[in-house]
Amino acid sequence: MDWKDTAQQAAFRTEVREFIADAFPDDYQPDHQSEQSLEPEDVAGYNWTVDARSDDADRQRAARDWAEALAQKRWVAPHWPSEYGGAGLGPIEELILQEEMMRAGVPTVNGIGVNLFGPTLLQYGTEEQKEEHLPPTARGERTWAQCFSEPGAGSDLASLSTRAVRDGDEYVVNGQKVWTSLAQYADWLFVLARSDPDAHRHRGLTLLMVDSASPGVTIRPITDIRGAAPFAEIFFEEVRVPATNRIGEEHRGWYAAMATLTFERAGIGATIKYEKALSRLIDSLDDEDESRFVRADWNDSLRHEIARRHTEISVLANIARFTVSKQAAGEVPEYEASVNQLFSAELHQRMARTGAKMFGESSGLWQREGAPIGAEFAHMRLDAVAATLLAGTAEIQRNVIATRGLGLPRR
Repeated sequence: MDWKDTAQQAAFRTEVREFIADAFPDDYQPDHQSEQSLEPEDVAGYNWTVDARSDDADRQRAARDWAEALAQKRWVAPHWPSEYGGAGLGPIEELILQEEMMRAGVPTVNGIGVNLFGPTLLQYGTEEQKEEHLPPTARGERTWAQCFSEPGAGSDLASLSTRAVRDGDEYVVNGQKVWTSLAQYADWLFVLARSDPDAHRHRGLTLLMVDSASPGVTIRPITDIRGAAPFAEIFFEEVRVPATNRIGEEHRGWYAAMATLTFERAGIGATIKYEKALSRLIDSLDDEDESRFVRADWNDSLRHEIARRHTEISVLANIARFTVSKQAAGEVPEYEASVNQLFSAELHQRMARTGAKMFGESSGLWQREGAPIGAEFAHMRLDAVAATLLAGTAEIQRNVIATRGLGLPRR
């Protein structure tokens, strides 16, 4: 297929590049010592949600200046309708915007609120809810965390046990969520809870918007294998939530939650991330300072492995563009999103292993100064551990591909 830009798309790409060059704050520099995320769409050294709450006043100001600049273009939430703060861009233009931001190495703003919560509310929310929550989210003024997983309900989300009991015009929420990305920085939470314990486990669930400052909400960051805290556990103890904060119908939150998860699939950002990492790996072979780290028994088998990674990155780029082309044609991708997520996650892990092979013992150097390529592949190796768990395990993705894509029976 021909993925070349049309004249109109090429003009938009130029506009994006010029905007980034002019508007991105000069003093908003990457901070590689603060690793607050594992997502494939993240730009190394940045996490806007963390930066906007930084204890460093200059970094916080720079992050907010960047959000304001994007918001003026309505590019924080470019795919949202204009009446809610978006630019109404089509899927191809949104892809170009994301692609150019990744290539320039600048962060997106308010990713969970924009890419997960916002589309869910647009599909299932009331007009009053949209008017209240979407515009400040599209300006980067209101951040969100997705509260789905629990200690006993990860991949098997339907087994969750957090309760939401109706009490007049409110729900009373009790329970625990875990692995909630960036929850400690969120202003609001969207929480899936069991509202009818006697219903079938895929029914009787309700999706609620919860102010994170509500009495009874306790958020505790969790430290990961890298020493960072990109997620948290959350405890709800007699938390009272207005019934007007329910998204969609009572007891039918499963359908809204599944819609949210269809938005949570790796896209073009992961492709650019891997392209740049592989290019730096190849360039290190000709760099005097970097080549000293390359293992002495470097041979053609490793050269072939690098070639395979290059081919796989091209495959991932085509999968992402194919998915976007379906959206542009008015179709809703289903199993294609799972193919994208699965291939990206496993490629992430293969990329990390290739870097480890290239640098041998030196690939274990963690401190960035004095390590090969700034220890990029050492950090990628630990990032990649969770790649086939995030946004649905590899097993779950394969089941979706088998049943929805290939039409195989569930049993």
